[in-house]
Amino acid sequence: MVAGPAAGHGRPAAGPPAGPGPGLALRLWLEHPARSPFQAELEALVAWEAAAPDHHLLHPDHEAWPALLDELPDPPPLLWARGDLSALGPPRLAMVGSRRPTRDGLHNAAHFARAMAERGWCVVSGMALGIDGRAQTAALKAGGTSLAVLGSGIDVIYPRQHGGLYERLRHAGLLLSEHPPGTCPHPGYFPRRNRIITGLSRGVLVVEAAERSGSLVSARLALEQGRDLFVLPGSLHNAQARGCLQLLRQGATLVTHPEELLEELGHWEGALAAPLPPDESAAPAEEPLLTLLSEVPTPLDALVALTGLSVAECQRRLLGLELEGRVTAASGGWIRLP
Repeated sequence: MVAGPAAGHGRPAAGPPAGPGPGLALRLWLEHPARSPFQAELEALVAWEAAAPDHHLLHPDHEAWPALLDELPDPPPLLWARGDLSALGPPRLAMVGSRRPTRDGLHNAAHFARAMAERGWCVVSGMALGIDGRAQTAALKAGGTSLAVLGSGIDVIYPRQHGGLYERLRHAGLLLSEHPPGTCPHPGYFPRRNRIITGLSRGVLVVEAAERSGSLVSARLALEQGRDLFVLPGSLHNAQARGCLQLLRQGATLVTHPEELLEELGHWEGALAAPLPPDESAAPAEEPLLTLLSEVPTPLDALVALTGLSVAECQRRLLGLELEGRVTAASGGWIRLP
């Protein structure tokens, strides 16, 4: 966190501003005697908060401080925030998973994130490649909000490929970090970051995770923090789902549809009760082909046998789905796109 005062430097002589102004609440909180190690950095903190309207410094006495963090055994004493603090208002669900997901994993992440965002939930994750980024992007595209907790300084975009997502979160969501601006990402920061992701949330959904996935760290933290833990099932032959199957053996709650997730989360006070909008990602009732396809290529003759359609009719429908960007031909057959 923030370093203590350097040798030869004492408490700043200047007191708090005479009236309300940028950083006043933070200054008063930091000037408490119990927090004297922060004194050497006080002016820099206040200056950073005042530098832009979307800069915020959150502390336990701040009106927007998430109360759920107070339940943690090691809550962050200070959070740098960038974006819209109203993202902390709705109920929050953490969505985590593999950085190397399958097509099904990406599809499921987008489907669940979109449904939860449309229902009024904020999707919390870490802006990582794979499941994290797909879930947060889907939530924002649905007109909802999302919150990312970074394993670097609030002004350091990591991974670099998510520069566009970072900007969208700045304008339609919120970015948080417990590290000072300019802090480069470090492997040791990410497990610590995960405790904030789960701590901010009422529940944690593991979409897809390998046996040694960092998502399993988040799952353990969720249980230690008393959060609800949910897992999507996966194929026995999918290496990226073995961590999920392990969590299910250990007692995590299996969900297969957003409605099930919302029912399980309904015990939380303040959970929203508006009906789910129609599931636009599901296949139309008259189109069974989409439900038969996955990331594993399915031959045309198998689709003909399973649906009872003629070869010509099956090809016609597949072409229509391909033009919609929902399926594509691959070596060995047809696959569904996320």
